[in-house]
Amino acid sequence: MGHDHCGLTLHPDKTKIVYCRDESRRGTHPVYKFDFLGYTFRPRLVSKKAGGMGVSFGPAASPTALKAIRGTIRSWSLHLRSDKALDDLARMFNSYIRGWINYYGRFCPSALQPTLWSIERYLARWASGKYKSLRRHKRRSRHWLLRIAQRQPRLFAHWPLLHGYGRTMGAG
Repeated sequence: MGHDHCGLTLHPDKTKIVYCRDESRRGTHPVYKFDFLGYTFRPRLVSKKAGGMGVSFGPAASPTALKAIRGTIRSWSLHLRSDKALDDLARMFNSYIRGWINYYGRFCPSALQPTLWSIERYLARWASGKYKSLRRHKRRSRHWLLRIAQRQPRLFAHWPLLHGYGRTMGAG
């Protein structure tokens, strides 16, 4: 093989032949998905150009990458930063959020949405700690945050994806 003369060896657990199952390849194989560069490649439901749904082999953010992102979000301790204003939080964390959206949101952005909603939950928790009128009122703090998102749709990088406000056509 070509890699032997360089002194490279294949790792038996990491090197596998993967069956890329999709609509035209319907066979079965024990290995049908793989992870690479933070993405999981596997058969996924997609909408066809001609209409309807079909199965295609494609990437989306991997569960391990999403778990790492949620760990990073948790490490921010947003709910404990009641001394900061919402604008300050946006300035502090938007670069991270924008990077995740640009990298993992390129393919199958819906896989990233539950993780982005966790940021919303932490922000609502922050609001209930910051403002006395929102304490012990989860729904009220979520609605307060939604009103801010309607007024300033681009304050946080993930708001256009989650709420649909401030979206521009063809941006990507």
